[in-house]
Amino acid sequence: MLATHKPAINWRDKIAYSLVKFFRFFADTFFRKRYGNRAIVLETVAAVPGLVGAGLLHLKCLRRIKDDEGWIRKLLDEADNERMHLMTFIYIAKPNWFERAVVFIAQMIFVVMYLAMYAISSRTAHRFVGYLEEEAVVSYNHYLEEIDSGRIPNCAAPAIAKQYWKLADNATLRDVVIAVRQDEVDHRDVNHYLADKLSMGEKIIQDIKLETKA
Repeated sequence: MLATHKPAINWRDKIAYSLVKFFRFFADTFFRKRYGNRAIVLETVAAVPGLVGAGLLHLKCLRRIKDDEGWIRKLLDEADNERMHLMTFIYIAKPNWFERAVVFIAQMIFVVMYLAMYAISSRTAHRFVGYLEEEAVVSYNHYLEEIDSGRIPNCAAPAIAKQYWKLADNATLRDVVIAVRQDEVDHRDVNHYLADKLSMGEKIIQDIKLETKA
């Protein structure tokens, strides 16, 4: 499903959701309907969580001498996919020097923030990414509306996008946005699933503690 929202059921979910809405406010204020430029900044920070999560999960598995159940590779693939989104929109939006500086600063701040968040609570971090991807899907829906209305030209898809998503030779920007949006849907569902799985693990531990006390 494209437009879905995972309700924030506890205080940690609410913190994650509020942070995403906070960042959304600044994106809406700064970029407004320049969706190509918005996508560049979005994908710059969106490529960070998978790499950070995979690195910290790798170290955790080493410490505990346990299997990662395939999640390290999944998170790394997610980070690489978001990087390809960024590379694609660089060709489409052609950011100026100021927007490139914003990208650089945003990434520095986000790396530190997400690293701290993941170290404190990986569950909250994955929920945050799930909500971030929800907003990404909304943004790409709006992007498509602008293309379909003719307010944004439906230019030819760049070669890098045709090769990566195996698009037709006559593929357009609209085809690229649809492909990217589907990737974001997948990332959204994966991160919400991981957050739910970690939450179940915490619930089991809490239940065991309560039974022990009883």
